[in-house]
Amino acid sequence: MKTAISLPDSLYHEAEHAARFLNIPRSRLYTLALTEYLTNHANSPQNITKRLDAVYAQTSPETLSAGLEAARKLTKNDAW
Repeated sequence: MKTAISLPDSLYHEAEHAARFLNIPRSRLYTLALTEYLTNHANSPQNITKRLDAVYAQTSPETLSAGLEAARKLTKNDAW
C-alpha cells in the first residue's frame, strides 16, 4: 500500500543516508523501522497484556503465588 507522510527535513536526510548505506530502497527502510517500532516499542494495552500472558505462561504456579503474596505484603498499608 502506498501512503504519504510528512517528516522533518533532518530525519528525511538521515533516512536517505541510511537507505543508501544499507543499499536498500527507502520504502524498505521505512517498513523495517515501523515494524521494529510496533514490535518493540508500541505499548498499547493489548501489547502489554500479550507480553505479560507470555511471561505468566512460562512461570510456575508456585512462583506466581509467591509473587502475589509478596505484592500483598508490600502494599498492605497503601491507600488505593
